This record gives sequence, structure tokens and C-alpha cells, in this order.
Amino acid sequence: MNLEKLSATLAQEAKYRFQQINKALFQDYIDDWSKMSNLPKNLREKLALSCPLDIQATVYTGSGKNRSDKALITLTDGEKIETVLIFGQDQRNTICLSSQVGCAMNCSFCATGQMGFRRNLTNFEMVEQVIFWQRYLKNKNQKVDNIVFMGMGEPFNNYGEFIKAVKFINNPETLNIGARRISVSTVGIVEGIKKLAGEKIQINLAISLHAPNDNLREKLIPSAKKYKIKDILRTVDDYIEKTGRRVMFEYLLIKDINDSPVIAQKLAELLKKPLYLINLISYNPTIAKFQASPLSRLKAFQKILEDYRVPVTIRHSAGQNISAACGQLKINKTKSLHV
Repeated sequence: MNLEKLSATLAQEAKYRFQQINKALFQDYIDDWSKMSNLPKNLREKLALSCPLDIQATVYTGSGKNRSDKALITLTDGEKIETVLIFGQDQRNTICLSSQVGCAMNCSFCATGQMGFRRNLTNFEMVEQVIFWQRYLKNKNQKVDNIVFMGMGEPFNNYGEFIKAVKFINNPETLNIGARRISVSTVGIVEGIKKLAGEKIQINLAISLHAPNDNLREKLIPSAKKYKIKDILRTVDDYIEKTGRRVMFEYLLIKDINDSPVIAQKLAELLKKPLYLINLISYNPTIAKFQASPLSRLKAFQKILEDYRVPVTIRHSAGQNISAACGQLKINKTKSLHV
């Protein structure tokens, strides 16, 4: 799919053509210009040449109670990214978007980090992932309800394109998904948090913390050497003061690494602040040296936080059977289909 040349192609057309095309692309989710019978044939042919709508992808369908589907999308230059659709128990569908091909953060527990960084995605390549799932769900008489930028890559290392994508997704004239249904996760890029605090769009912010001290965190997240916890929290506090928005701290529980009662206590002491929320995540074993914490230990960790009256939730990872869960997004060489 390539919408980069859309504005240039329509430059000499009447303004109402933009409205017609926006509706067709971002509300009706057409996948072929020939389906726009309200456009002149010559314009449809011109658009088909300059702005093709097909998306080359392979879908892996999950199963079970916490079902997720994963799509491997091939971009126009041959690079591949993964994106995930999570079917919620409340009938709401959440999609997880990638912001880069690969990732430079090299988190030790993350499969994406092991593949290294290839390149940034453009804002249209991020939007394309949304359009793909909207087309997919349209065939099931469903739609995308929530969006999380928690796929491949660090969104704040591609901030300019990321925020363009957010504004496009939120725009009432295009995808029209509410800002409060859009979330972004960062390992703590303080420059990005500061920029987001200045935006006039109230999306949700999540910080991938995973440890209550810098020594342990640096073993899990190499970038923590640059971004110390105290600096991240200071920036988060400024963000909360400017926006009044709650911030989520994601904490991936890894057996015998960061899941002890002592660590839980230290985490509680660190994050016992107004408008802080801890989201405990069960690790999906993708890197051989790491294992998931037993459920009993996860529950014990949660109780300690609750005893300190720290707001906490548990997110049980979905999509394990198709490698679609947290830390599992990576490129597999497979034959792709046009969708």
C-alpha cells in the first residue's frame, strides 16, 4: 500500500474528491480503487498506478481463551514488520502497532531486540497497519477499538513519524479513533516524554520499567545506562503535572530475576505516587535464559504492591501460540499473501 503520493495525485481535483476518497479509504476500507464507482474511470486508473491499495501480508490465527492474531506485513521496499490483533473479553479489539523495523534498544528479554535495528517506519506505514486490521475485522462485522504502539521498535526514537501517525489516526476526517483509545509505550526516552507532554492530544503513556533500581534495569535494558530511573520519574512527574493524565508502568515478571518479595517492596516504595499505575505482565519465554514467573509468585508480587496501596493490574499475555505476545515480535521468513 502506498498513500504517499495521494495528495499530489489529487492536486488538480475538486476538494470534494478528498472527502469521497477519505470515506472510501478510512471508513469503508476499500482495497481496490475500482470499487469507487463514484470516481471517473481515468482517475481510478491514475490512483491505481500512483497509490496502490493492496497490503502484502500473512496472517497467523491464534486460538484459546486469550486469542490474538498476528500479521507479518511486507513493506514496499521488502522489509517486514509484525502487528498484532488482540480480541478482548469485553468484545473490544485492540491492535498493537510497530514503529520501526527491528529495534535498537536491545532489551535482553525481547526477541525483537535481538534482530537489531533496520530502519524507522513512516507515519503511513504505521497507519497501514491500522487499515489492514480494519479491513480484516470488517469481514467479521467488527472494528478496531483501541491502539497501542507496543510492537516492534521504540516509538520515541521515531517521534516525528509516530506523532504524525497518531494525529492521522485520531483525525475525524480519516480514521477517527479517540485519543484516549491510543497508547504508547517507551523504555523511558525522556526527550520523547517531554515532547508528548507538549502535544495537544491526550493519548495514554506507558513506561517499560521492569526493575526498581538502575543496576538490575541496566542488565535487562541496555539503554537504562543513559536513562536513569530518577530522571525518568522526574520527567513523568512533569508530564503528569502538565497533562493531568495517569501514567502506567509496565513490569514484566521474569523468574528469579525481578520477581522476589524484596524487589516488590522496593518497587512499591518507588512508585507509590498519585496517578501512577503498575501493570504486571506475565513473561512469554522467547529468550532461552529467561523463564516466566509462576502464577503464585506473580500473585504474591501483586499482593505486596496492594499492601502498600499501590494501584496495580495484571495483564496475562496473549498470543503465545503464534509468538504474538510481549517480547515475541520478530521477523520470520514466510511466503506472503496480498490482503
